Amino acid sequence: MSTSKELPLGSLKRMLRLFFALLLVLAVVIFMLENEQSVIISVFGWSSSELPLSVCIVAALLIGMTIGPMLGYIVWRRHK
Repeated sequence: MSTSKELPLGSLKRMLRLFFALLLVLAVVIFMLENEQSVIISVFGWSSSELPLSVCIVAALLIGMTIGPMLGYIVWRRHK
């Protein structure tokens, strides 16, 4: 017989997800604060205004996270 109250497994998983989500947010905030150098992006003759390096890197990450699954879906549909 255990006298201590145990958390249900679902509640524990939810708390762990929240903990890791908060760690991820903290890591992104620290990354953005550490990379405040201004850069100009030039692509095919178009140039951006000066933006912090962290904004450019996060934007590239988000674009890659969007395009990657879309291309994977297209390849999967062709081989189906």
